[in-house]
Amino acid sequence: MTFVKAKLLIERMAPGQTAEIWLKGWEPIENVPRSIRELGHEILEMTQVIDGDPLGPHRLLICKK
Repeated sequence: MTFVKAKLLIERMAPGQTAEIWLKGWEPIENVPRSIRELGHEILEMTQVIDGDPLGPHRLLICKK
């Protein structure tokens, strides 16, 4: 998921609501969590789904502030 899609999701959320975002590839894995934090939201968890594949799918759990 790109940051634009993540931002649109966050805009539809109520404060305190959580959402799960799936990321794959080095650029989204590096940039989406950073950008979400810069907007003031909280990263509750980031999990690498397939052990040993750093660019494979990652599950990001966020909370809107």
